[in-house]
Amino acid sequence: MSAQQRQALDALLRSIPRGETPLTPAEQRAGFAAALTRPAPDGVATRRTVVGGRPALELEPAGAADRGRLLYLHGGGYVVGSPDTHTGLVGELAVRTGLRATSVDYRLAPEHAFPAAVDDGLAAYRDLLETGTDPRELVLAGDSAGGGLAIATLLAAREAGLPQPAAVVVFSPWVDLTLSGESMRTKADADPIFTEAAIRAFADLYIGDGDPSDPLASPVFADLTGLPPLLVQVGANEVLLDDAVRLAARWGAADVEATLEIGPGLPHVYQGEHGRLEEADAALDRAAHFLTTHLPVPVAPGQAAER
Repeated sequence: MSAQQRQALDALLRSIPRGETPLTPAEQRAGFAAALTRPAPDGVATRRTVVGGRPALELEPAGAADRGRLLYLHGGGYVVGSPDTHTGLVGELAVRTGLRATSVDYRLAPEHAFPAAVDDGLAAYRDLLETGTDPRELVLAGDSAGGGLAIATLLAAREAGLPQPAAVVVFSPWVDLTLSGESMRTKADADPIFTEAAIRAFADLYIGDGDPSDPLASPVFADLTGLPPLLVQVGANEVLLDDAVRLAARWGAADVEATLEIGPGLPHVYQGEHGRLEEADAALDRAAHFLTTHLPVPVAPGQAAER
């Protein structure tokens, strides 16, 4: 069944017209929202809030533990997407971890070019710490551009002298805005969603007059020393494959725990197909397990906490 699911998903994605006429950011956002938005899972309560001066969506699964918090940064090429488009995906991760999740509505390009998104990610992270979240009980996650932004947020936090969280998970991270990965070309036919030209268009809108090789824009070029344990999940059938592979390799070279999972026959952010693709649900289970195993073990009063 899983092979049939993968094949059906690939065919569906290839059936979507890529369009030869460039769309405005507003048109892209509307189309992305229509195609990607899924509701929160049953038992997950949502509420609007503000974190770091930006609107955010808080998702709390039934029976959520008092300890722990998940900070999520959505994908969309820094141009499209919102906490609303990712309610389903973030909610599924919240359920599996048993953690309250905060999904940030960071500013988008081209109206707000680099480094606006990084500034917003750092502000949200700082706000959680300043309002009482123990960094040892805080984990980060993100997909695509949001995966790159999650890493950039950690880099910015390190430079600001803030403590690092317990762990970070990224799905199909976009961490090289110079598009120098070999898979940008070698996986061109395998990728049912993206072309190099389409990704370059997003990069141009986000970077503006900036430098695409800036480590906060392209964390694959950053010094990754001192960052927390990392799990990277990526599909084999995507032009961003090498972004994920190089990120994990550089993470390990910095003497930090890194786990890389490459899903054969799978597309970009396949985790969004939860409930429709067996590999998506299994990947989310593994991601949740990775995050929760890096949180402190709860102990009874009077016992020493295990870290």
